[in-house]
Amino acid sequence: MILPLSAVLTGWMVAGGSPGPATLAISGTSMQLGRRAGLTIALGVLMGSATWGIAAALGFSAVMVANAWLFEVLRYIGAAYLMYLAVKSLRSAWGGDPVAPITPGRQRSLFYKGLLLHLTNPKAILGWGAIYAIALAPDAGTASVWRLFLSLVSASSVVFLGYALIFSWRPVALGYARVKRWFELTFAVLFGAASFKILTARLT
Repeated sequence: MILPLSAVLTGWMVAGGSPGPATLAISGTSMQLGRRAGLTIALGVLMGSATWGIAAALGFSAVMVANAWLFEVLRYIGAAYLMYLAVKSLRSAWGGDPVAPITPGRQRSLFYKGLLLHLTNPKAILGWGAIYAIALAPDAGTASVWRLFLSLVSASSVVFLGYALIFSWRPVALGYARVKRWFELTFAVLFGAASFKILTARLT
């Protein structure tokens, strides 16, 4: 490796834990629906991240850079999905989107929500490609790539599952319940801003 693994993982976790669509969705779900729901959506996000990590390791990020239309398709899908989440948060803020009970079907829905949130973010695969390029030597073998992949996925699991555990903690959830409307309005604004950011994103 070009850089020490500890430095790579620290930077990766800081980037993954910074405010963004995934961490917003995990924290909001955890506060509103509890720990089990929060962990479920976090696992969906983690699966989406791992999927892009595998794709980047197999060279798909380079394919996207070379074929800009793929990036454009994902960009519009991602922006539309984030805008949908913004509208949903806005409805919830004004009491128009009642909380559904946590049934097995609801659990699957939350998992797919987290999965789609990451798979529709075209910058995610480029991020994976960049970290491989920064951390690995040009002559790194396949084993080195997959070792780094597993290390990064493990670090991501600490971040995403940690968000779910922290924000489902009872004092945090009670605080959310007291000011639910303001939280949901904030989520609506941030999801909308993230949608605009992806919509205006470029490959360079």
